Amino acid sequence: MPAYVGGSINRAGTKIINGNINNPSRGLPRANGLTLLYDDASAHILSIMEAAYISSLRTASVSMLALECVKDVPVSCAAIIGAGVLARAHIELLLKRLPELRTIQIYDMSQQRVQELHDQIEGLLQQKNVSFNRVQSAEEAIVAAQLIIPATTTTVGYIRHDWLQRGAILINVSLDDPLPEVVLRADRIIVDDWGLVRSDSRRLIGRMYRQGQVVGPGERVETSDQRQIDAELGDIVTGKKRGRISTDDIILVNPFGLAIEDIALAAHVYQSALQKNIGIWLEC
Repeated sequence: MPAYVGGSINRAGTKIINGNINNPSRGLPRANGLTLLYDDASAHILSIMEAAYISSLRTASVSMLALECVKDVPVSCAAIIGAGVLARAHIELLLKRLPELRTIQIYDMSQQRVQELHDQIEGLLQQKNVSFNRVQSAEEAIVAAQLIIPATTTTVGYIRHDWLQRGAILINVSLDDPLPEVVLRADRIIVDDWGLVRSDSRRLIGRMYRQGQVVGPGERVETSDQRQIDAELGDIVTGKKRGRISTDDIILVNPFGLAIEDIALAAHVYQSALQKNIGIWLEC
């Protein structure tokens, strides 16, 4: 995933992520990789750094940003589907940013992964006085929650619209967990970059676009059963569009993962490392 970020950051780079959905069964993280930063004049490599942690932090940060843009009432219960690296990154950030959070409903097909996740964050849960409820199904986790974050490897949808309470926010991190009915019936749909979502032929909303079921923000609606995407996240952040209209709105946020965000974050890490004189210098 190559990218260039201008402005005060002024940095180009590439994020390389390799993953295998069978890795968790081998006791390995699903994905790992490297982020490369380049000199803007010579294009020589300035820095090589581990990518998976930055990528998971970026993913969770975008979810938190979207939540802050559309949250209208306190979120006391959050449902997390999946208990891997992304789940941990999201939970840690939610615990820091949502003082009203009291319960996390967690579901994963592997109880061992749930236990490992609990052990990793137990101290923070106790510090924030938040319950960690292990449930037996995704539905059980979701129906009680105002915020739902699926972080799985599934390519088959399973989340039904009637599992979502009024006002619920579903941040579709792993992209394929909702059924098409959720897209068609959600009150508000927000994507981070419509061009990338539309261009992807494998993921849910990209497939629905090719089937003529959804169109993008500002695109012409041709039939009464087509669903228009309401906004891109950037337009909500800048105030061009509204995130939530009513407290009862069921909101679907469909982030896609933008390389510019990884490069911006990696550039910050790089500058911090230079200032602190940490890292390993490699001779060219």
